[in-house]
This record gives sequence, structure tokens and C-alpha cells, in this order.
Amino acid sequence: MLPIKRFPGSAPGRSSIVAHAGLVYTVVTADTYELDMTRQTREALANLDRQLAEAGTDKSRLLQTTIYLADMARKPEMNAVWLEWVDHDNPPQRACVGAELEEGDLIEIIAIAASKE
Repeated sequence: MLPIKRFPGSAPGRSSIVAHAGLVYTVVTADTYELDMTRQTREALANLDRQLAEAGTDKSRLLQTTIYLADMARKPEMNAVWLEWVDHDNPPQRACVGAELEEGDLIEIIAIAASKE
């Protein structure tokens, strides 16, 4: 039997990270909702880096990301930050989806990565 490791989330009933069978699953947003798209994207990706490190992996091991944007017209702003951040030697499969997010959120990222264990 393969264990499931859950890292505590910021709210009851939520895990920040789940690791199972060599995979790490996480969802991140920016911490500060008053920021513009560029700064929310930077903050969300910094949070993703931190969560991946907490789970013992990093962005070079990302397999897939789904990025939800509150305004698809602002995708070029997000994409510019993404292209600065992403590991160009190991880019994950990525999808961008327009979505109605919590008030103030402009971006939410779901990621799946391979663990280093």
C-alpha cells in the first residue's frame, strides 16, 4: 500500500500539498489580492516554488499545470512572468482556462510534479 502524505492547508478541510505514489499535487494563488496580474502571477509562482520545495521537489519536475485566469484578456501579462519563471529545459504541459475566481484572485495554479524520492 502506498501512503498518502498531506501537508496542512491554510483553511479547515484543505491540504496545501498532497503527495502520493511519487507525485505531488498542489494548488496556489497569490497571498495579496490587491496586486495586478503581473505581481499576482509572480507571487503565485513563488508560492508554487515554496510548496514544491516543502514537498521535496522543484519546478524542474513539474509534469502538468492548469492555470485559471479571472480575465483571459490578461493572459499575455501572466505569460510574460511564466516565461521568466519556467524551467525551459523541463517545461511542463500547461493549460490556461478562464474562470470565475474568488473575489480579488486573478490567478490560481494547479500543479502536478514528480517527487525526487
